[in-house]
Amino acid sequence: MISFSCNYSFKGASPPEGIRTIYIPGILDQSSFSQANLGENMTVMLKNKFIKDHTLEYAEKTSADGMLTCVIKSVTDEPLVVSGNEQVSKRKITITVSADFQNLKKSKAIWKKNFSNWGDYESSSGGFSKRDDGINSAMDKVTDDILLDVISNW
Repeated sequence: MISFSCNYSFKGASPPEGIRTIYIPGILDQSSFSQANLGENMTVMLKNKFIKDHTLEYAEKTSADGMLTCVIKSVTDEPLVVSGNEQVSKRKITITVSADFQNLKKSKAIWKKNFSNWGDYESSSGGFSKRDDGINSAMDKVTDDILLDVISNW
């Protein structure tokens, strides 16, 4: 199996004026999807993307200029490919996250948006380990979308 990974770097991107540091509290999981540590895993993934990107410096809340609060609103797992004998061979995991980006120095909201993206996995074999692949793919894509929106849509 071949796996591709993209590392984004948006050098030269311009975040909102006055925002040089960012704090990301733990992501709450309100999805009721049965996946342990989903919020924790997404928090780590998102923080690491901001740290690797270097557009904004990661800081604790007491010293940060901006704060990005995220909540996992829904996770769906649905058939994507059905074979001729009506067996599901591939499934699709979709994760929807509500994100609230705030300027802590001005006590002002910058934006509040929903982000949604998906990943797929083979369902004919592998069980939950393959489902984890789909979840990780969806988390990777949705956290990329959030990072891009924070640092470059100005």
